[in-house]
Amino acid sequence: MNRILIDTSVWIDFFNSTNLSPETEILRQLITDNQSIYLCPIIYQEILQGIRNDQTFEYIREILLDFEMIDFTWMETTDKAIEIYRTLRKKGITIRKSNDCLIAAYAILADVRILYKDRDFTQIAKGYNLKIFQL
Repeated sequence: MNRILIDTSVWIDFFNSTNLSPETEILRQLITDNQSIYLCPIIYQEILQGIRNDQTFEYIREILLDFEMIDFTWMETTDKAIEIYRTLRKKGITIRKSNDCLIAAYAILADVRILYKDRDFTQIAKGYNLKIFQL
């Protein structure tokens, strides 16, 4: 069975249904096939913090709570994110959003692949051992 962390960018498009991309279609299929889909606290936060309507917030929150949460200590994931950022920086790769290093840290520590639409993860995978879900 696949163990896949779904990035915020894919979830937001999935819930908005405004941008049906290959990634959102894969997420839909993964849910239909009852695959092991994971979240991490930062992705959970990023999805929910942008929802303005209280009813929509509660509805999506309940949906998200049905998925498995990767949960390591903050210091463990933060230290891994720092390591990722610094290692890549030494290789001449600068990650635009530090939250993406944190999300990558969760994926690496949990040994899961990541499905994303954000180019930072492509950059991280070039210089660090991040498993990418191949389309």
